[in-house]
Amino acid sequence: MLSRLLPERNIHFTSSTLTWREAITQVAAPLLEAGDITPEYIRAMLDSVEAGGTYIDLGHGIALAHARPEHGVVRTGIAMLRLAEPAALLDQPEHAVDLYFCFAAADADAHMRAMASLARILSDADTRQALRDAASAPEVVELITEFEESE
Repeated sequence: MLSRLLPERNIHFTSSTLTWREAITQVAAPLLEAGDITPEYIRAMLDSVEAGGTYIDLGHGIALAHARPEHGVVRTGIAMLRLAEPAALLDQPEHAVDLYFCFAAADADAHMRAMASLARILSDADTRQALRDAASAPEVVELITEFEESE
């Protein structure tokens, strides 16, 4: 499931130092460019974090930015952004994140299936570390595909 929703074109790496707002905006950019989300969706994600939404911090330096479908999801999709330097959510050091995912689900069924797939991958310590260590989009896609095939 995740391998279909996270194509190479949605996986990016940056050496730029970003704020958490810039990181969320950049991780969502491929979905916006593809027409999967509207600009309203990005604003909704930023507003959610600004309202105290450090709940998107999954631990291990990973965050899953998302908002409700009615805030601008056109099609279900996922994007990933790996930062060279962490961008702490709400500028709080305890929420330092250097691996951002943007998740947009068009409906509840797509939400549950995609979240379950991502949760399985991120809960596997070896695969999670391999994702963190990956240096290219093809490498990320290969890791996810291999993980899904081994299940």
